[in-house]
Amino acid sequence: MNHPQRIHFDTLLDRYDVFLIDQFGVLRDDAGPYEGASRALVRLKAAGKTVVILSNSGRSGAFNANRIRTLGFTPEMYDHFLTSGDVAYSLLSRPGSPVQDRRNCFTISSGGDTELADRLHLTSVPTADDADIVVIAGSEAESVSLATYRDMLRPAAERGLACFCTNPDFHKLANGSTAPGAGTIANLYEELGGKVTRIGKPYPQIYDRALALCGNPDKRIVACIGDSIDHDVAGASGVGLDSVLVETGILSGKSDAERTELMQHANATPTYMIARLHPDC
Repeated sequence: MNHPQRIHFDTLLDRYDVFLIDQFGVLRDDAGPYEGASRALVRLKAAGKTVVILSNSGRSGAFNANRIRTLGFTPEMYDHFLTSGDVAYSLLSRPGSPVQDRRNCFTISSGGDTELADRLHLTSVPTADDADIVVIAGSEAESVSLATYRDMLRPAAERGLACFCTNPDFHKLANGSTAPGAGTIANLYEELGGKVTRIGKPYPQIYDRALALCGNPDKRIVACIGDSIDHDVAGASGVGLDSVLVETGILSGKSDAERTELMQHANATPTYMIARLHPDC
């Protein structure tokens, strides 16, 4: 497998007109914004580019936009903020969706988030024993063991409840390192015999929605910027888009050999690499 070519930020501006940019790991980590990231967005908009922040967050784009505004990322720096939570709501709120005849929802998330259940007018229940449906929207695996999550999910899996993972990320940034993400918890549900529907990167629906927001441009002028080979790079490749892998986020501190091994495991290679989203890189 050939190592991807490194590219300069200015060259990205010359080659692409639409940018789908990941949030965590590209613009910020769990503690705060990356230096230069907001200036990079300003440069993109000043050059007339279309910018979509595309996030595997189980919460809505509106919630996330408010959250990153406190970190200095203001609405004029991008055109749209689209999350996997938004796409999940769009799919599950349609007539005939699998949640229409459900009432009680058990949500695994972070910070007590039940936003999707609330938007779908489901009743949130504290345990899987009382649930009709399961949502895995986030993870607190930095403090909750995977064994505990397995025990929490077992009653629902044994009853064959439908489960929707609205954040497919296998890893999350936590306390200067990484911890298992909601996608890893969803894997536990499958190991218990349950069936999971995953919504977000690398699956096509979120890219279809993002491109539609941009007027369905020629894919040759679209670049996806992210820190995850499994999600950002593989997702872009799966829908015929170029990808730019940053070395921040979950790849921070990884050697070239480690990154190459991850690419081989995911069978996905970015079009380009860049140290970080920064106008001077």
